[in-house]
Amino acid sequence: MSLEKTSSDKPVTRAARKDTTTWGGQLAQLAAVVMVVFVAKGAIAEPFYVPSGSMEPTLLIGDALLASKFPYGYGTSSLPMQITLPETGRLFGETPKRGDVVVFRWPGDTSQAWVKRVVGLPGDRIQMRQGQLYINGQAAGLKADGIGDAEDDSGRNEPAYRYVETLPNGVSHLIFKMRDNGRLDNTPEVTVPPGKLFVLGDNRDNSADSRVSLRDGGVGLLPIDNLVGRADAVVGSWDLGFKNQPVWAWLSGFRLDRFFTAVR
Repeated sequence: MSLEKTSSDKPVTRAARKDTTTWGGQLAQLAAVVMVVFVAKGAIAEPFYVPSGSMEPTLLIGDALLASKFPYGYGTSSLPMQITLPETGRLFGETPKRGDVVVFRWPGDTSQAWVKRVVGLPGDRIQMRQGQLYINGQAAGLKADGIGDAEDDSGRNEPAYRYVETLPNGVSHLIFKMRDNGRLDNTPEVTVPPGKLFVLGDNRDNSADSRVSLRDGGVGLLPIDNLVGRADAVVGSWDLGFKNQPVWAWLSGFRLDRFFTAVR
């Protein structure tokens, strides 16, 4: 007696092959998408969230930033995931310009990403005198620009004097000063060593930046190797003050005027 295939044998074989091919194709497509996202996040840009008011009025609590990675080259800090590797310098490395707003890995805990403004490059002499920034003995320009609201991490607002600060290289940006004779308004002159940067928050009375040592919870002199990228754009923003409001009111918290705006 010979064995014969039933009418269902062949279709089952074909379906199995088709399913295998389909699943294989889908997995390949998924892998390709993941790879593109991974490469884009690692090489082009990465989103970050602003949790504090240290960069007000330039950046607000609740802003979503996009940091471009290519302007300063690539190092272990700019990888899309935290991997501990020996520091070997930066590939295609470039030094930031004075006035650039940068995202970096905090030297005290590299799992944390912080954002500040670069005011001092290697070799620069930096000092604060009565709340005014001096670079290589030259005062940064200050022009009064009215009153603003500085928000703290708990959502409370405090009036702040707003100024336009102009660095010696001509870059202008807004800063906040909440009080005269603040604790960080007068500092010794510091010469920025090779491989380091001096960074400040635009909210000068509420920023743990290069004026504050790493031991005291600040940044100290920032290693260039800790740079993630340059903060180029705010892609979204939501007022955290609405988190205690009813859910139906949350849409009102979106700051639509800040969506897709340049960081200056």
